[in-house]
Amino acid sequence: MPAHIFKPAKSAMQSGTAGTDEWVLDHQPASPLEIDPLMGWTSTRDMSAQVSLTFASKDDAIAYAERNGIAYVLSESQVRKPVRKSYSDNFKFGRIGSWTH
Repeated sequence: MPAHIFKPAKSAMQSGTAGTDEWVLDHQPASPLEIDPLMGWTSTRDMSAQVSLTFASKDDAIAYAERNGIAYVLSESQVRKPVRKSYSDNFKFGRIGSWTH
C-alpha cells in the first residue's frame, strides 16, 4: 500500500494553526486488521502502519519516500483565509443586518 503524504488540518477544538506547519508521511496498513480471539482487541501484524513521520517541507517528505523506495500519494492542502472578526463586531454601530431582539 502506498504511503500518504499530507499537511494536517487544524483541529476543530483550536482556533490557531499550531501543528499545521509540518508535512506528515503516514504508512497505510499492508495487512487487514485482525480481532484477537482471547481479548477481542483489534490488532495488526504490520508495524509500519503505526509509524508517522513529520517533515519540514513537502519536498523533504517526497525525497524521503523516493530515497527509500516507498510508493506515496500526495494530498495538497487547501489554504484557508483567516477570518478577521472579533466579538465586538456584533455590536458595532454600522453593522450589516438588523437586531433580532
